[in-house]
Amino acid sequence: MPASEIRDRQTREAHRVTLIGAVVDFVVGMAKFIAGLLVGSAALVADGIHSFSDIVTDVFVIAATHFGRQAPDSDHPYGHGRIETLATLWLGSVLIFVAGGIAWASLSRLLDGESAPAPGGWAIAIALAALLGKEWIYRYTMRVARRIGSRLLEANAWHSRSDALSTLVVLVGLLAAQAGIGWMDAVAAIVVGVMVGQVGGKLLWDSSQELIDTALPLADRTALQTTAESAPGVRGVHDLRTRKLGSDVLLDLHIVVPPRVTVSEAHEIGNEVTRRLREGFPSLSDVTFHIDPEDDAGETAHSLRPGLPLRDDVERRLDAAWHDLAIWRQRVDLDLHYLDDRIDVSLYVDRLPGNTSLDQAADMLRHRAGNLPWVGRLRLWQGPGRG
Repeated sequence: MPASEIRDRQTREAHRVTLIGAVVDFVVGMAKFIAGLLVGSAALVADGIHSFSDIVTDVFVIAATHFGRQAPDSDHPYGHGRIETLATLWLGSVLIFVAGGIAWASLSRLLDGESAPAPGGWAIAIALAALLGKEWIYRYTMRVARRIGSRLLEANAWHSRSDALSTLVVLVGLLAAQAGIGWMDAVAAIVVGVMVGQVGGKLLWDSSQELIDTALPLADRTALQTTAESAPGVRGVHDLRTRKLGSDVLLDLHIVVPPRVTVSEAHEIGNEVTRRLREGFPSLSDVTFHIDPEDDAGETAHSLRPGLPLRDDVERRLDAAWHDLAIWRQRVDLDLHYLDDRIDVSLYVDRLPGNTSLDQAADMLRHRAGNLPWVGRLRLWQGPGRG
């Protein structure tokens, strides 16, 4: 299935689960709000308002998944995944804010010694039903989030779990009030606040790591390297770099191939590496490979060092050394291989002048090129060349 179709299917799935969550939030919020007003439970009313606030978050998540999973364009060649990352940061901050509010309000009630009136069995039943509903939407959203690899949906799932936990606190408070033990509500709420805050902090930390292009875990990078090295024609892989962009993974790597293969063969080896990586790791959205004829891992970038002469300059200097040799003037092809900081020269000729042998002609060429320090191995071939 093409990547665009997979992205569209995942976006539709994310929208569906978020819309279902919004409906659950509305129904649960109305039930808790009305029940709280009828029984005089400020905690239940506040919890209902908390559920209504989740609808705003759901709308935000739908917008973020819609724009964050759009295909790359000219202004965003790597896609829009950072939108999901920023939205996850926002949701993590919301969770920490909610956690602080729960803990502060509960600590205040504990210190003030407030006690709630007995709510009655039907209010407790509504709180229990709301708890089960929010727990169900948490599990459903988390399942979808892991299937499509969306950290934003995962954050929204935890936001639903925070509502479920606050409802659990309210339920404990209602049961305690029914039994005449009002202080248990505040203690349980403080514990829940700490739990929700930890989740928010983890989301903030993970999203921040993504924003600074932190690499994938070592186990994932090792698996990527092993897969790349399994392709035929690959002699090694180095400078493998990964980063995340929302739910997508971007990969750069250097592939070492046999030094004298053609450009097209080397490129096809790289294509085969890419195919194997995409088959084994569906989350890869972009793979950029660099072909190396030799392993230069850990060396200073070649572009920062003085370069060897390129073909036009090489031919000009070789002509200055060999211009009077018939074998040079009768050449039909010239191959250059840049290896070990030297240029290996392969010269192709149709025929040899006089009774000269290949070895004699090659020795003459080597002798005349002795003042060119960049010349490496020099080979002379009789034939039509490789062109």
